[in-house]
Amino acid sequence: MNTLDALTTRRSVRSYRSDPVPKDALDRIIEAGTYAPTGMGRQSPIIIAITDQKVRNELSALNAKIMGTDGDPFYGAPAVLVVLARKDVPTHVYDGSLVMGNLMNAAHELGIASCWIHRAKEEFELPEGRALLQGLGIDADAYEGIGHCILGYADGAEPEPKPRKEDYVYRIA
Repeated sequence: MNTLDALTTRRSVRSYRSDPVPKDALDRIIEAGTYAPTGMGRQSPIIIAITDQKVRNELSALNAKIMGTDGDPFYGAPAVLVVLARKDVPTHVYDGSLVMGNLMNAAHELGIASCWIHRAKEEFELPEGRALLQGLGIDADAYEGIGHCILGYADGAEPEPKPRKEDYVYRIA
């Protein structure tokens, strides 16, 4: 698959089989995330790879609590890549967003479904989220949650693309 095909055919998937993502595929996806452009090359983001189902389920429950539900906001996906970025870098939200894009596009290239799940900022401001970071030796005060890239194999067909809106592009020639 070439880059343009990958960019135009990737879809957000919201139903996953329980099959684990192979470690070699996960490693390639993560590596692609580390090559996302960042402001001034500062590399403000970090990626936390979660495949331990107990931790994944705890994070899902915390995310659901923030959302005000008791469902699984990770839609059954067996792997979660959490992207955070250093708050002291002015471009940290953009940097982390570009990492998220790279992760989702790399996953698609490898036949792995993905979706960006929000509320990472709120999760890692809570005591439970801060404790997770501190347990990994990460300064919880220094980082802001950007997003969760959930990964797995789609349970069913991937959604069809929505039509592009007519006023998406304005040209000055």
